[in-house]
Amino acid sequence: MKNIIKTLNKKTQKKGFTPLEITGSNEGHNKKHKFLTGFTLIELLVVIAIIGLLATIVTVSVNSARKKARDTQRRASMKQLQTALELYYDSSNAYPSTGGAWWGACSAYGSHPNTGATGWIPNLAPTYMTTLPVDPNPSPATSISCYLYRSNGADYKIYAHWTVENQVPASDPMFYSLTPDAEGRYVLVIYTPGGAGF
Repeated sequence: MKNIIKTLNKKTQKKGFTPLEITGSNEGHNKKHKFLTGFTLIELLVVIAIIGLLATIVTVSVNSARKKARDTQRRASMKQLQTALELYYDSSNAYPSTGGAWWGACSAYGSHPNTGATGWIPNLAPTYMTTLPVDPNPSPATSISCYLYRSNGADYKIYAHWTVENQVPASDPMFYSLTPDAEGRYVLVIYTPGGAGF
């Protein structure tokens, strides 16, 4: 009988299960041995911990990829704005003017719409682009996190103002040395030479 128990233990251990022995009596004098195989509580907890760790790693990776994608979209929007402004300048011999004030879609800068004469870049959309871009982050950090525009007609400056989610290196042409906000968001900038001082 001991040989049978040893053989069963070896077979079940090879399968990755921990054997459990249940001893009972049959007709009062013969012992009947039953073996149940299954996972112990420790084994289950280890598996759950590993799954939790993997889920955390995947979530962090996905969030990082989303931030990079939104920053890439911000850069593309800034370049499209620059091209549209140059087209406007070619046809009007001036840039759309805000009277030297900062205009934006966020509440701290006037909550301007994305098209028309009162758009945050006046009269640029829908003629030179379909609509003015808005920040791709569905929940901006603050009431001052948006695209900003300022122009006197002769020069302009555009910010992706405290919306950029990854640090911008100083060698980047869109770099602006503004301290990140409390959320750790940065700024991108495009301007004409005369607009650098805005």
